[in-house]
Amino acid sequence: MGHIAIVETGGKQYLVKPKDKIYIEKLPQNTGDNVEFDKVLLTAEFNADRNAEKILIGKPYLEGKKVSAKIVEQKRLPKITVFRYHSKTRYRKMKGHRQSVTKVSILDLN
Repeated sequence: MGHIAIVETGGKQYLVKPKDKIYIEKLPQNTGDNVEFDKVLLTAEFNADRNAEKILIGKPYLEGKKVSAKIVEQKRLPKITVFRYHSKTRYRKMKGHRQSVTKVSILDLN
């Protein structure tokens, strides 16, 4: 038996199941806090043969469904280099960027 859900947070959609750990856009809460995602787009239940028994699809969100999670870590990803270049014109521009993310552990799909 298994459950999955698709949740939306930070303008992105994530496929989650209980005990998953995922990186999402930075949340303002602190490490150890519990959060709930109420923008649930889809939920599905599977039997032992991995066949879907019950699938609910929202229009666009499901009413009354929530996904509970706990914040594990707040961090910044490694720096990426953004380099713009135009040939034959001596145009070069280099920038760096480090994205702030929150690591959450999925507790329960309600």
